[in-house]
Amino acid sequence: MALPRANYDPRRVCLNPFPDIDFGKYRRTVGVYLAGGLFAFANWLFLDACILSAHAKAPWGQPDTPAPVHVTFVDWIPGLCSLLGFLVINLIDKDRVRGEDTFGDARAVWRARLFLFIGFALMAGGTAGSVTVLVIKYIIPDHDNQFKYYGYANVSQNVALMLSVVILWIAQNSSSEYEYNLTL
Repeated sequence: MALPRANYDPRRVCLNPFPDIDFGKYRRTVGVYLAGGLFAFANWLFLDACILSAHAKAPWGQPDTPAPVHVTFVDWIPGLCSLLGFLVINLIDKDRVRGEDTFGDARAVWRARLFLFIGFALMAGGTAGSVTVLVIKYIIPDHDNQFKYYGYANVSQNVALMLSVVILWIAQNSSSEYEYNLTL
């Protein structure tokens, strides 16, 4: 094992611990706003590529040829998968995933974890799909850089959506200033 025995804790899941950034009493608010900003940036970036594609002209010096590629429905599918995964992940009750509270149904924890897996699978599928569209539609045909931007925007949208859902998940799981944990 690479770590010295004194720093090893057998209960840890990750070898390297997550950084402990303290935002004070506003940590939940900062996380929610940061996730919302990433969500807005992701969708704005892809919509920018769609608008540019709708008004695309031929490369300079070739006025009679049409633009070689446009954003079509195939480009929208990965973003829609990631957006659906974003919604599924954020609709899950976090207490059911942890299994802390007692619920009437004994299988509620299992179902919550299954839906969480489906949500992350949708997001991973959207990201992989956007990379596939980038490579097959924009990189292999060797289009100009102005047209490759459509594929780069698609990949950036999916990565930013995935980061946004992770930040929002962490922010919602942090304790707020007014939350008290009482145990008897």
